[in-house]
Amino acid sequence: MRAIWKGAVSFGLVSIAVKLYSATEEKDIRFHQVHRTDGGRIKYQRTCSIDGEVVSYDDIAKGYDIGGGEMVILTDEDFADLPLTTSRAIDVLEFVPAEQIDPILFAKTYYLEPEGQAAKPYVLLRDALQDADRVAIVKIALRQREQLATLRVHEGVLVLNTMLWPDEVRTPDFGFLDEDIETRPAELAMASSLIDSMAGSFKPEEFTDNYRAALQEVIDAKVEGREVVQPEEAEEAPAAAVDLMAALKASVERAKAARGEAAAPPAKKAVAKKAAAKKTTAAKKATPVKKAAKKSA
Repeated sequence: MRAIWKGAVSFGLVSIAVKLYSATEEKDIRFHQVHRTDGGRIKYQRTCSIDGEVVSYDDIAKGYDIGGGEMVILTDEDFADLPLTTSRAIDVLEFVPAEQIDPILFAKTYYLEPEGQAAKPYVLLRDALQDADRVAIVKIALRQREQLATLRVHEGVLVLNTMLWPDEVRTPDFGFLDEDIETRPAELAMASSLIDSMAGSFKPEEFTDNYRAALQEVIDAKVEGREVVQPEEAEEAPAAAVDLMAALKASVERAKAARGEAAAPPAKKAVAKKAAAKKTTAAKKATPVKKAAKKSA
């Protein structure tokens, strides 16, 4: 891994020199735009919309559109004067319980590695966070932007999660939220039964990206020059159920069957089953009498 940032974690009078690494990487298969006939790469030029001339990177600046066709142009000097006081520091603001932070705020994850002689204070902060069962709320400047973030412990390493600012989270505005929709207790109980039947422990290694694997197989087949294997069709989604209770009940039975559990039949079905059994027994007893009567005749 290559460090993308160097600085120090600062809380109180303690300063810990650290390096920042991206903790995640996307595994999507990336493509280039090419000419269909000869496979040549498609290239784009940066041209000015006014005079049509090709513009070099040295002549490109950042512009802010204020509407009405007017643009405010900002230079590197304008950005240099901005008050990014945390440009080389991770400033700890406070320590809070982790459950107080809504996961919707999390953006990207980074690993922190101690640099130089900072291993001991690094381990001290790590152990203190674990003992307190809290996360640190910090500020950090990345790519000329100040960001809110958290510091927590993951597998013995300090992890920094950048966060969205509160005004960057949209408020859901959906019509059904204003409607008075009621659920029946029986429906809620069946939904709870479904949740219980599908309960488990999250093990991320058990889940795979089937689409990416199938796409890679198609690419490998083309590379090897052999015939492409058609991937299996995905299971069709069930049609919308009119009876909510029936759909929930079927889902519970399906989940139990997947776990190898025998679904307990409802009370009415059990009664009907017993009645059918009695009727069958009575019919069997009556059969010899009929046969005897025919023989006598």
